[in-house]
Amino acid sequence: MLRLSAAQKGKRLPQGQASPSVLSGSAPGSLSAVIASWYRTSEFTTLSGSTQYGYKKQAEGLRNLHGTKMVANMQRRHVKAIMAVKAHVPNAANHDRRILCFLLDHALDLELVEINVARGVKKLRVSDAGYHTWTEDEISTFLSKHAVGSAAHLTLSLMLYTGAGRTDTTKMGPGNIAGDRLHYSRQKMATRGGMLVDIPIHPVLRACLEPLMDTTTFLQTTHGKQRSPNALGNSMRTWCNDAGLKHCSSHGLRKACARRLIEAGATPHEMMAITGHRTLAEAQRYAETFNRSSAADNAMGKYDGI
Repeated sequence: MLRLSAAQKGKRLPQGQASPSVLSGSAPGSLSAVIASWYRTSEFTTLSGSTQYGYKKQAEGLRNLHGTKMVANMQRRHVKAIMAVKAHVPNAANHDRRILCFLLDHALDLELVEINVARGVKKLRVSDAGYHTWTEDEISTFLSKHAVGSAAHLTLSLMLYTGAGRTDTTKMGPGNIAGDRLHYSRQKMATRGGMLVDIPIHPVLRACLEPLMDTTTFLQTTHGKQRSPNALGNSMRTWCNDAGLKHCSSHGLRKACARRLIEAGATPHEMMAITGHRTLAEAQRYAETFNRSSAADNAMGKYDGI
């Protein structure tokens, strides 16, 4: 029986790089061969470019460690052993499980396995809080460190006043503006027919964008090229660190936008119209979290008056 918890023999390659044996051809029935075959399926090729990139990065990490193993020998304990390596970062462990579920579903289609053992393995528990939501003090700290006109200041302003994610933010430009409104289609929803977001431009954001109306994209590089989502994420990490905000990230700005809307009295439906949340249940979860904080402040104010 092959032990999937052990690394394959030989020097381990950096994540995302295929081994020479993989490049010259993988053994039929191996995890490496299944991965290569999965990349050619419509289930994979119809995904958005950013999703393909993320999935491929995870799959190549698994291939570097376990590519020579036979999928027919995989058992639940092997999946759990793979996840256990990343137990200290449960989201990463759950991402590996998700990719293994996709790969073993494909192995079922290829009749290499009779059951998808990965789907019988439970996800690791993660914090309900998810990414840290920026506070107003943290937003002020960041803006005091990064001046108006800088790429850092512009990035925060775009994300904070639109609720857009990194991929959509990097694509925004003058072409997304019509009059006093900004509109774009959420990249994350591209495989589901897209989701159009059409919102008024906040005065603070408009002041940031007015000098950039002759650009192709607002966050383009000094050479006029569109930034990649990953490059923007790396830059944001550096900018946050420079401001002493090591627990803040670009992901948390989307949540900060939702927080501001809810605390200003927006309903979940109104918040969805700005942030482009897909379901009311998801928007309601945000609303309940932030409303509890505001409600507690209001209640304590009333209590002090007793």
